[in-house]
Formats: sequence, C-alpha cells, structure tokens
Amino acid sequence: MPTTAELEAIAHQIKTARDQGLPLTQITSQHAGFDSNAAYAVADLVHGMCLSEGARAVGRKIGFTNPAMWAQYGVSAPVWAYVYDTTVTYLADTSNAPATCSLRNFVNPKIEPEIIFHFRSAPPPDGDTAAVLACVDWVAHGFEMVQSHYPDWKFQAADAIAVGGLHARLLVGKRQPVDTLGADLQEALAAFTLALSCDGQLLETGKGANVLGHPLAAVKHLMQVLASQLPHQPLQANELVTTGTVTSAYSVQAGQTWKTALEGIALPGLSVAFTQ
Repeated sequence: MPTTAELEAIAHQIKTARDQGLPLTQITSQHAGFDSNAAYAVADLVHGMCLSEGARAVGRKIGFTNPAMWAQYGVSAPVWAYVYDTTVTYLADTSNAPATCSLRNFVNPKIEPEIIFHFRSAPPPDGDTAAVLACVDWVAHGFEMVQSHYPDWKFQAADAIAVGGLHARLLVGKRQPVDTLGADLQEALAAFTLALSCDGQLLETGKGANVLGHPLAAVKHLMQVLASQLPHQPLQANELVTTGTVTSAYSVQAGQTWKTALEGIALPGLSVAFTQ
C-alpha cells in the first residue's frame, strides 16, 4: 500500500490528467502494491478535489458489470465511481433529430448503452431486487461515455478505479416513471434487447441480462460493495445509478451518429451525433 503522501501525489497526477486531457502511465506500474483498496482511496481524494471546486455528486456509475468484457480489460469484478452534475447531461427527445455531444477534452472515448435508475428513497441494504425497484421513481436508457487516459486502453482494475471508473459523461435519455413501465418491469429489465448501431450499421444486439444477470442485481452488488467500504455512504434518496453496459464498449469519433433501439421494455432508443 502506498503511503499517504504517495496516494495524495497520485490523486493530483490523476486530477491533472483528467482536467487537461493528458495520458497517464498505469499507476499499477508506478507503485508496487497499488491494489483496489489503494485505488478507491485515491479516487476518494480526487472526489474531494472535485467537490471543493464546486461539482456536486448526483449518483454513482457501476463499471464492468458485463462479464463478457472482463478478459478484454483485465478485470474480474465490477467497479464504481461518483458521477456529478458537471458530467451528467439530460437529453431532449431524440426521436426527431439526434442530440449532439462534443468529444472535446475526451481521451480515447468509448460508448456504452446502459440502464439508469433514480431513487426516490434509499434502497434497503438487505432487500431483494423487488425491494430495490420499489425505491426507484424513474428509469431511463442512456449512453455512458467512458475514456482511457491509459494508452491503448491497457490497465489493471486498480488503474480504472483510480481514474473514476473511466467515467467521462453520462447522457440520460427520456426519464420514464416506474408506474408507466408496466407490472412486469422487473422481468422486462432482464429480458429486453438493445440494438446498437453507428451511422446506420448494426454493431451488436445485447440484452438486459448481460448486466450481471439483471440491472437491479448490479445495484445490489454496488450496495454490498459500499457496505464493505465504510465510510463511503450507502445509496441515498435522489441519487441515480447507471448500471453498466448492455453491449461491448465501442470507440467513438467525431462525425459519427450512434443509435439504439430497445424491444421488450417501454424505454425509447437514443440517437446522438458526436462533434469535435
């Protein structure tokens, strides 16, 4: 485990790289013994810097909830990070024209289609998925834009945790009240399919069950991890949680338009055009 001074130096290194769009050498290659515990300690220091600059935490992201991606990125379990009012964008209706998103200051961005929950009350720590869903007031489909300051997307799990779970921006689609999504919502969240395309070319069709078997299971996993990481706060009322990608993550370039179409759940697809 690095010393306190070393953790603080790593945090400043990461904050500078994030602010200025700079590359990073893997932290795990710079410091022997840099593990997940050390990485979450660094992430918490960076989080404090963000708050001190005026950002407001509005929820959490869960990354690597699609086990099909673990071998590709050298991870073996999900990770989590905060998302902020400065990194969450609520999209207007994209049914008639694509929303737009600038890739300025993103580093090697990739796109991940996800399911997002917003909690009207804190979910019970020992509740089942039905009890978790009972605390949700709206559900949305969105794109999480992730990025890698590590060249060629080569890193260990601790490296990803330290840079905020690779989070860059969360694009949130239409927010649908839970009571408008049908009595079978819990089943639909695992069974729905999502087709992801770029510039009219279908790239992949995923399903809700790709997210740890069920997006609500991803929330349960997050709650268990937070309980083991005191003094991190458990999920609170008015937080959102984006649960991880339904498909693989794909590299994005300016000039491309990305679209999704969902079947089996009453959530609209998204259309986003990316600019410089």
